[in-house]
Amino acid sequence: MSGGGLDIYLALEGRRVDCGRCGQVKRERLTWLADNPFYTKRFAFFVGRRWRASTIKDVAKEVHLNWDSVKELEKQYLREQLRRVGTPGPRVIGIDEISIRKGHPCRIVVSDLIRRRPIWFGGTDRSEASLALCFHELGVKKCRGIYWAVMDRGKALRNATIQHGPQASILCDKFPVIRHLGEALD
Repeated sequence: MSGGGLDIYLALEGRRVDCGRCGQVKRERLTWLADNPFYTKRFAFFVGRRWRASTIKDVAKEVHLNWDSVKELEKQYLREQLRRVGTPGPRVIGIDEISIRKGHPCRIVVSDLIRRRPIWFGGTDRSEASLALCFHELGVKKCRGIYWAVMDRGKALRNATIQHGPQASILCDKFPVIRHLGEALD
């Protein structure tokens, strides 16, 4: 810490050991250190928990670190949370596209509608190939467990869902359907 707080430094000598399997000399692993060796995993977890209720700027001020350091610790915290949760096995998914910025291609967001949380974000556009990346990441067994897929009327997303989860019933988002119905009535 800095800024009037007590600074504590811990100096350690890392041991070098001969690996019994490969015969190479390797450095001892300090499993209690965060990805950034200036912080412990426990401190990274503390910063990550604080970040859930505050902004990065507020947490940085509280723990006397710069914004970038807090952002890196927050990323490590989130990676660990994702590792603990494991690959989801959704039953009902929602598929939508979001625009990152005006003039840029869309990305796809897939959510587990029962658990009410996003489970995948990616792709380069709203194509079948982009959504197929999500289904490949889930794997064949988990894709077979999907029984409902809620999406807009996009043909590419529908085709990818039919190809990777043929047992899933596709439910169209009501807003585009109502819009097309209104246009047809006009």
